[in-house]
Amino acid sequence: MAHYLVKAQPVPDKLEELRQRLERGEIFPMRPFGSALDYSLKNARQAEDGWIVWEEEDYCRPPLAMERAAVLDDYFTNLTVEKVAEGEGWSQIQALPPLWQQ
Repeated sequence: MAHYLVKAQPVPDKLEELRQRLERGEIFPMRPFGSALDYSLKNARQAEDGWIVWEEEDYCRPPLAMERAAVLDDYFTNLTVEKVAEGEGWSQIQALPPLWQQ
């Protein structure tokens, strides 16, 4: 298993749809990656430049292949990944505001 710091540009008119899907619990049951992706997207942060960042646990080669095909490519562009130790990505972005305001 590997962990990645993910950075992506959101498709602006699609973020509300993604938020609704997360709230309805549509992503969580997707196998084998749903629970990790659901957690990561619910806890994503927004950088000052408008990019969205989160840490993601993944087993794919290339990284996030299944997640991109099923969900991420519908809502984000220019997705990049940087391998990090577990929790390191969250530590790097903890000061950024949450993507989803409570």
